[in-house]
Order: sequence, then structure tokens, then C-alpha cells
Amino acid sequence: MAGGNKKLTKEEELLLQDFSRNVSTKSSALFYGNAFIVSAIPLWLFWRIHQMDPYQSGVIFGVMTLISTYLVALAYKNVKFVLKHKIAIKREEAVTREVMRNVGDDKKMSKKEKDERILWKKNEVADYEATTFSIFYNNALFLVLVIVASFYVLRTFNPTVNYVLSVVSASGLLALFSTSTPKQ
Repeated sequence: MAGGNKKLTKEEELLLQDFSRNVSTKSSALFYGNAFIVSAIPLWLFWRIHQMDPYQSGVIFGVMTLISTYLVALAYKNVKFVLKHKIAIKREEAVTREVMRNVGDDKKMSKKEKDERILWKKNEVADYEATTFSIFYNNALFLVLVIVASFYVLRTFNPTVNYVLSVVSASGLLALFSTSTPKQ
């Protein structure tokens, strides 16, 4: 790319896309859907255990659920990005064996095509595993943070303040923790 005006090939764009922070529309919908569900779980906790009236607190519940949904989805995206490359490296050998077994001794397929198929499959496996682990890890951490904040740290506060602070602190800490860089 010495000329500067040369465009990227389709393969190069796909490779760059696989290692970028951007997520597909499908992943984004999955992240926001899961984030909304896990962000709505504290509603039950505060309605039933802390005795908050859902009609009087509906606006607060709605606003806090949306804020929490955004922050949890951001955490999903950040954790997925960090994990995807690590998982791709760990799964490379197994994926290569599987693809080579499936392709076999296909004389029509060039070495380059086999390598592209291996790379595509490796990225697909890494993407799936990173997505599912990111959702699991962040959901578990969010719910633990909400429970600790609600029942231990903020137990003396009035329920409305307790709800706002526990949900904001849990989702904010989750988003903050997801931006940390792991030790190499």
C-alpha cells in the first residue's frame, strides 16, 4: 500500500473487521437484548424486597434500566474484544485439524483457500465463544454488584436512593472494569 490511493481488497476488509472493536448488528442486538433483561432484574428486587411501588417509581425504573442497559452492553462489547483474540489463539490448532479433516485431500482447493477457510472458521469460533463468555461473565458480575450494593453497602438508604445508587454503581463499575487492559 505504498501508493496511498490503493483500496483494500474484500479479504483485507473482512480480516480487519474480525479484529476491530465494532460488533455486527446481530451481536449488537444480542448484547442490548441481554443487557436489557439483566438490567431489569433489579426491578423485581426493589419492587418485592425493598417494597418500592412500581407505579410511583416507574419513571426512575425506566430511566435507570435504560442507563444500565447501555453500560452493560458496553461492558459486553469490551470484554468480547479482549477475549476474542485470546480464544482465537487457543482454538487455532483444534480448528485447523477440524477444517483439514473436513476438506481432506481436496485437490481442487488451493493452499490459500484452505488457509482462508481455517481463518474464517477460527474467527467464527472465537467470536461465538467470546460473545457467550462475555454475556455470562458480565451478567454474573452485574448481579453480584447490585446485590452487594443494595443489601450491604446502601442498606440504610431509602429504597429509591438505594435503587439508583446500586444500579448506577454496579453498571458503572462493570463498564469501568471492562475497559481495563489485561496483563500480558
